[in-house]
Amino acid sequence: MGSFSIWHWLIVLVIVVLVFGTKKLGGIGKDLGSAVKGFKEGMKSEEEQPKIAEKQVEGSRVFENDAAKDKR
Repeated sequence: MGSFSIWHWLIVLVIVVLVFGTKKLGGIGKDLGSAVKGFKEGMKSEEEQPKIAEKQVEGSRVFENDAAKDKR
């Protein structure tokens, strides 16, 4: 039982296309691509979230973004 040749894979591909059709295979590919893209964006946004510094102001906690808003 050796490795499959290119002809074996072409026959399998033709059978899959005949069973599922090109529209359904295209839809599956599109859905899979968008899922992978969404996963990558989710991982990227988690890593790039800036850390908000916290500082003490007169006995209470104030975040830097909140303090900057108060100055305006």
